[in-house]
Amino acid sequence: MLQIEHNNLLIQNTLTDRIFPSPDAPLKSLDRIVSDFDFTTYHISTLPDNRELILISVYLKCWSDLVNYGVEAYLGNKYSKYEGPLTTLPSKDIESNYNYSMVLDLSQLSSKDDEFKNQLIEDLSFLKRHCMAAPFEQAFSRYDELSETYASSNTYAEEIQSELKNEQVLTINYRGSDESIYIKPSFDRVTVIFSTIFKDETDKIFGKVFLQEFVDARKRSVQNAPQVLYSHKVPPLDIQRVVKNYDDDNKGYVTFVLFPRHLIKGDRRDNCISHIQFFRNYFHYHIKCSKAYMHSRMRFRVKEFLKVLNRAKPENIDDDGKAIENRKTASGRRFDSTRV
Repeated sequence: MLQIEHNNLLIQNTLTDRIFPSPDAPLKSLDRIVSDFDFTTYHISTLPDNRELILISVYLKCWSDLVNYGVEAYLGNKYSKYEGPLTTLPSKDIESNYNYSMVLDLSQLSSKDDEFKNQLIEDLSFLKRHCMAAPFEQAFSRYDELSETYASSNTYAEEIQSELKNEQVLTINYRGSDESIYIKPSFDRVTVIFSTIFKDETDKIFGKVFLQEFVDARKRSVQNAPQVLYSHKVPPLDIQRVVKNYDDDNKGYVTFVLFPRHLIKGDRRDNCISHIQFFRNYFHYHIKCSKAYMHSRMRFRVKEFLKVLNRAKPENIDDDGKAIENRKTASGRRFDSTRV
């Protein structure tokens, strides 16, 4: 299967062309809107009075949910090492119709080395990934607290089980109220549940096939992968108290169970966050690719059948569908099969 990149290639190319311009190229104004999956929109533009100042803004449909889970503090910490060339705008100065804005000063960036510039471009291209990572980081931090608290306790005791059952479920309505991400930490795992809508009946079939492949692959050779579960229409017990309406026949729930081996601090935890938050896009992207491939194969097969039928047709037929004798003699005269 193909992998979807976690960064935005258009943002990366736009900033690379601007930060590393050709020597003879004039400094032009910039105004580019980039649309990404799940209704995310970026706006990269130069300020009217200074072309060396680049305004970078982002809009996410679930921003209000992310604010509740500390996205602003997380982004501030993530981009603090670029302070100087990169400035985060206060809430009153954020670009209209966007949630978060930063200003990149090219004049201050010119004194930095190429490694610093390339790292800055890469981190800015991961802007959506960093925004969506905030609730996952909060859930994983809560997991660290719970695992330490209950390290020497009998977790099968009823009072501990009731406490864990009432643990907060972090909800991200990343595509509005129809599709959401639910994250529930515990002392020995973190459960991540995606609710997704299948608008077509064939999508449900393809979705079940893909999810079954996740399960089978884990059984065959990828034992370290998270456990994957799927339920149709009825949400899992972990989130039933936070799901308001689950009477939609087109909705499905995909559950990932992340174990301690997936939550080790450092690169492994960051890699886990990067992959799991884009699962919905990955999932539906491959459903559409599979449908497109099957349609192309069906069109190809129909063309082959038409070729066979065309070859089976006689060259000359009359109005009644009978073959017309059109043979000629060696001298060029037409042969009349009716003459005796």
